[in-house]
Amino acid sequence: MAMPGDPPNGTPDGIGGGDDEFRADEYRSVVFDEDFVRAARIQEFSAQERMGEHSRAVRSRSLWSGGYAGSRTGSPGRGARQGMLLVLLIATAFAAAVYMGLRNPYVPPLERHAQPLTSTVVPLAPARTVPGGRPADLYADSPAKQYRIGAAGITLPAVRRTHHFTESQVLAALTAAKDYLVQSSLDPDVLSGAASRPVRVLLDPDQLAQFDRSMLSPTGDGRHAATGWLVRFDPGVVLADSRVRVSGTLAVEETGPDVLEVTGDHTFVYAVRPAAGPPTAADGASLFTVRRELRLRFDREDLAARRAELASAYVMAGPQDCAVDPAKGFRPLTAGAAPTTVGPAASDPYASGRPRLTGGLCGVLAATTGPQQSVSPAPAPAP
Repeated sequence: MAMPGDPPNGTPDGIGGGDDEFRADEYRSVVFDEDFVRAARIQEFSAQERMGEHSRAVRSRSLWSGGYAGSRTGSPGRGARQGMLLVLLIATAFAAAVYMGLRNPYVPPLERHAQPLTSTVVPLAPARTVPGGRPADLYADSPAKQYRIGAAGITLPAVRRTHHFTESQVLAALTAAKDYLVQSSLDPDVLSGAASRPVRVLLDPDQLAQFDRSMLSPTGDGRHAATGWLVRFDPGVVLADSRVRVSGTLAVEETGPDVLEVTGDHTFVYAVRPAAGPPTAADGASLFTVRRELRLRFDREDLAARRAELASAYVMAGPQDCAVDPAKGFRPLTAGAAPTTVGPAASDPYASGRPRLTGGLCGVLAATTGPQQSVSPAPAPAP
């Protein structure tokens, strides 16, 4: 018997006989729970929403809508909210970067190069006969009797940080300045002229070419005097006592956001004798005094590499003859030498070549600076 709704000619072959059979075969594994409904990409409008004009029956549900869930076990809309929050954070960060870039444009730091050394070397002529004697007696009877020996006379001031440099960086600058003074004023090989490398390795690379030229062909042009960089004696004079007396001060200041400047003012007193005399001569020594005022600069690269830029040097040294150019090395007047005519060597304005910039610079060594004892006779030269 046909049921209402069946086809007039009966159910065609190959088609299920009813809804129950169809639902049992096709949707047996489908569970129409709440997660299944929420995960649907098409959602039917409510009856009230469908009453409006030009309204559609269904709407599409995308990833950005709050009702979509990526998994059937996760909270509805959590992935969408996290994605939107991530996009918002990225957009905010990008906007902040653009704003800061426009407000504070990046300016690359300027590359700094060391300036050439400018030096002045002034010979000091004796005002009286040069006293002689034993080194210990000469020191004891001179202002140098209170001086310390060697590097102990180069003391560091109290170390304090500056606006742009830490306490450790200030200490590094002072220590490097002391190292330069020790190597350039007290090293026996440097004093004798046998070596210059102990001083060279302490200089900024930008000054090495100028230093090398000063060592190879020194001139008194204010830039290439060997005695502007270091203390060096003429081969005709040697040290009678290796215990050099030293006294002076070091001061440091910040001259720029990236530069520290150390100023050194030291007096070095050497006991010397003629190289041709007998080494055991008891009373053939005399004192030679060198006053060095140096300005050394340090940028951050110099501090890290423990090197210095020697900016300027003002040197006074005596007793020596003003007629002798001190650029190559100091030539002390030894014990028994008589006073010399004050004045530098004559200058010829018609001569070719570069004139001495130190021409006309010559001083007189005060009589009170040397030993007050009577002059001992100089030893006779060896046959």
